Amino acid sequence: MTSPLDHATDAVTEQFLGYRELLFSVVYNMLGSVADTEDALQEVWLAWSARHRKQDAGPVENARAYLVRMAVNQALARREDLSRRRETYVGPWLPEPLVAAEDNAGGAAERAESLSMAVLVVLETLSPLERAVFVLHEVFGFGHPEIADILGRTPAAVRQLAARARRHVHARRPRHRTEPDVHAQVTERFAAAVIGGDLRALLEMLAPDVTLWTDSGGRGPATSLHPVHGRDQVAALFMSVAAALPPSELDLRHRRVAGDPCALVFSGDSPLAVVVVELTSDGDRIAGIYSVTNPEKLTRIH
Repeated sequence: MTSPLDHATDAVTEQFLGYRELLFSVVYNMLGSVADTEDALQEVWLAWSARHRKQDAGPVENARAYLVRMAVNQALARREDLSRRRETYVGPWLPEPLVAAEDNAGGAAERAESLSMAVLVVLETLSPLERAVFVLHEVFGFGHPEIADILGRTPAAVRQLAARARRHVHARRPRHRTEPDVHAQVTERFAAAVIGGDLRALLEMLAPDVTLWTDSGGRGPATSLHPVHGRDQVAALFMSVAAALPPSELDLRHRRVAGDPCALVFSGDSPLAVVVVELTSDGDRIAGIYSVTNPEKLTRIH
């Protein structure tokens, strides 16, 4: 026989779980780390459940806003630690890939709001508060007064933060949207050309000023510890990688990572790389390539 306390506990749990995907997406877009996002949500859950165990705790009128405030504060608290880790990181740092499960390519509805790899990289150059405002307003549609309540700032201050963040992001990443089918097709052709060692096909796909970023963390197979610029240089590097990894030893799969199609390269059951390409504004060529090979960032991929 269940008690009233059991029913209350179940309701508290259900409320949290009902918003968990939203909270995950908000925190992940603020941190770019799946591991840190999971840790932050664990702290949110512990604080949320502890609050409801207090006998003098009043009702929460807006659970969504309350939980988002807790999650954002957790994310902001973790930014300092992340920044310290970045200072000693070996080579370029890229967001930890949020790869959709094979049987759920679209991802959960709220998690599908995760930003593209290219935009997440730009967000790393914002201040923590600018990033929080950008994510809450531009991605999830929170109004400036709501964000002011969440961050403990005035609406006027939030509007200023939003304007600065938007100018910065749009200056670095002008808005253009490639059709998902086109993006996926180019990604697949690119991966096939690299694995097959087809230099001519690869050169045709790369923009003259293409840039490659490889995140190995000094642990995974690295194509370069520095960004590589230019079509000839990027193509030559990928051809050397293809020569060192015979196609018979590799398994190429196609999924989605955050807001992008991606190529997953496996050796047996072990993931070697997650590769995302960014297209030019006309969608004809590849302008940027983001390759994550750090094993610590691939542990959740199956």
